[in-house]
Amino acid sequence: MIVALIVACEVAFWVLLAAGLTFRYGLRMPRVGLALLLCEPLLELVLFAVTAIDLRNGAEPDWRHGLAAVYIGFTVGLGHSTIKWADARVAHRFAGGPPPVRPPRYGTARAVHEWKVAGRWILAAVVAVALLQAAVWCVGDGQTDSLRAWQQRMLWLIGINLVIAGNYTLFPKRER
Repeated sequence: MIVALIVACEVAFWVLLAAGLTFRYGLRMPRVGLALLLCEPLLELVLFAVTAIDLRNGAEPDWRHGLAAVYIGFTVGLGHSTIKWADARVAHRFAGGPPPVRPPRYGTARAVHEWKVAGRWILAAVVAVALLQAAVWCVGDGQTDSLRAWQQRMLWLIGINLVIAGNYTLFPKRER
């Protein structure tokens, strides 16, 4: 049931995004579009509540509960930037907005951009680790190996992002 809910939340995320942008730009109803976009966090609250209730009711924690925590973390860390990305492109394409800003390609500006991207991914991983830890505490003495495995994956994700951003800082790409 948890996996089906995660899939439903992901589909609903994109449906709400498309509907919000359609109302905002296509139907010229920006307030309705904004209201639809502001409904996005409700999806994560529903997923969080269902997962917490499932664990509280004695479900054995497994990879599905870990995946739910990771999904929520990624939505918290990356959801806003995804919506901003889509909004800029739809505004340009259908509402005469300015072209989307491309990320810098070289030097310090590129390094700063990569640190911002890494920051979003790190935020996503930290939220996931915190939710996973809360689930471990909620379960208590139960079998928490699968949740700990997800935490380790998130720590790897943090490390990879630090290496990538650090690489752009220490070895900046130079214009030819």
